[in-house]
Amino acid sequence: MKYLILIFFVTIYSCNNAQPKNNTVYKTTGTVERLQAELDAIIAEDATGEIISEGFKWSEGPLWIESEKMLLFSDVPKNIVYKWTEKNGTEIYLQPSGYTGTEPNSSKEPGSNGLLLSPDNALVLCQHGNRSMSAMIAPLHTPKANFITLASHYKDKRFSSPNDAAYHNNGELYFTDPPYGLPTQGDADPLKETPINGVYKIKQNGEVVLLVDSITRPNGIAFFPDYKQLIVASSDHKNPNWYIYDVENDALTNGKVFYPEISNTTDKPGLPDGLKINKKGIVFATGPGGIFIFNRQAKLLGKIKLSAPASNLALSADEKILYITNNNQILRVALK
Repeated sequence: MKYLILIFFVTIYSCNNAQPKNNTVYKTTGTVERLQAELDAIIAEDATGEIISEGFKWSEGPLWIESEKMLLFSDVPKNIVYKWTEKNGTEIYLQPSGYTGTEPNSSKEPGSNGLLLSPDNALVLCQHGNRSMSAMIAPLHTPKANFITLASHYKDKRFSSPNDAAYHNNGELYFTDPPYGLPTQGDADPLKETPINGVYKIKQNGEVVLLVDSITRPNGIAFFPDYKQLIVASSDHKNPNWYIYDVENDALTNGKVFYPEISNTTDKPGLPDGLKINKKGIVFATGPGGIFIFNRQAKLLGKIKLSAPASNLALSADEKILYITNNNQILRVALK
């Protein structure tokens, strides 16, 4: 096995949310660790991890919108969705994003988390503060903090704080519900109503189905291209991992650990959090020390090694760019 470490050289860059608009030279961060020759077909040989935006409290839920040529992402503590474009840099896109109430909110993370597009091209948000899966009632090019609730309860009990989500190709919405949006962010929080931290789906008729109740901190979620299997990340620092399930009607079956060797990496910053799977079945997953890159058989092909904990990922429409929410920064990495 050959190992090749590509070191990204750091250049000077101004720490400012309002970045220069054109011909920007971005500073870079991290290293790429190549563990298998298969990685050569995934990441460009001259790839660099560009820091395209920074200065956030905790960035999350990146989403590339091809029709608008913009990247959206959440700053969960600030209750804001930002947008980034090559032309104009970073701007506020939506505020508030996750908590729209009038009473003071004691949550450390009241904003939106995961962002995605519905089959009819509406922006869907995992809203911590509102404790719901919601959709924005406004066109993407003229955003407004006006939302319709898709689901907020299971068996008359409020969700804790929907975190990440993915659509099945049949239009059903799968999502995770850990307690991170509650004031204490724990299972004993007085505001927690459900006895578990679940993985759910919203059926086409609006019915909410509990799919998994055994993951202590369900987080990122993504389907393989054939929609027959999905992966759910567990961000429990005592038992971090990824789990793979078969998708069968209203159930997730045959659950098992996707990558047992993660225990060898837990001394690094970060946990299994967000993940994305491309059209070829390549898995990009945030984890201890950066981004893990797997093939469908859970072979670790390599890593993008980062010094700060990464939270989530997005792919461009052509899957040639990987966007990373990396603590207080937003990164861009070229792919093949």
